[in-house]
Amino acid sequence: MQLVGELIQLRALEPSDLKLLYRWENDSTVWSVSGTLVPFSKFVLEEFVNQAHQDIYTNKQVRLMIDLKYVDDEDADDEIKCIGCVDLFDFDPKNKRAGVGILIANQADRGKGFATEALHLIIDYGFEVLDLHQLYSNVRVDNESSVALFKRLGFEVTGLKQDWVYYQGKFYDEYNMQLIRK
Repeated sequence: MQLVGELIQLRALEPSDLKLLYRWENDSTVWSVSGTLVPFSKFVLEEFVNQAHQDIYTNKQVRLMIDLKYVDDEDADDEIKCIGCVDLFDFDPKNKRAGVGILIANQADRGKGFATEALHLIIDYGFEVLDLHQLYSNVRVDNESSVALFKRLGFEVTGLKQDWVYYQGKFYDEYNMQLIRK
């Protein structure tokens, strides 16, 4: 199965992604949605990248990078623009489920359909390749664009965790959203 859409393609982590990961994981503006509490060292991220080749059954997670797809072949030799990543985590093959999270790193790349396409591709991968029964995501209620994204792709709000996320002196509610394979 190729993880290629009209606008983007998903690919495995490469050692050359370390600088991007270091910047993204240490961007405190996204910590409230990622659950991060402290900065990541380059060493820790390098270990993560070095273990990324391991199978999802071993790591219980996989991160795929979201690259813009070039329209014509003459651009193929140019540097590819990586705009974000999508994760499957808490992979549970016995119960046939996994969590999913997505990041489009730069505000300028949001709202252009890239996240929709990446999420659609990872849903297909989860259901068709990994034979999952369901995917879930935890989304802060005030993250309206992410709530809309997941709903657009068939996720339903199945629960509300009140005062679940504490960020900058305030508590936020969080939705549990699920997509169950039909």
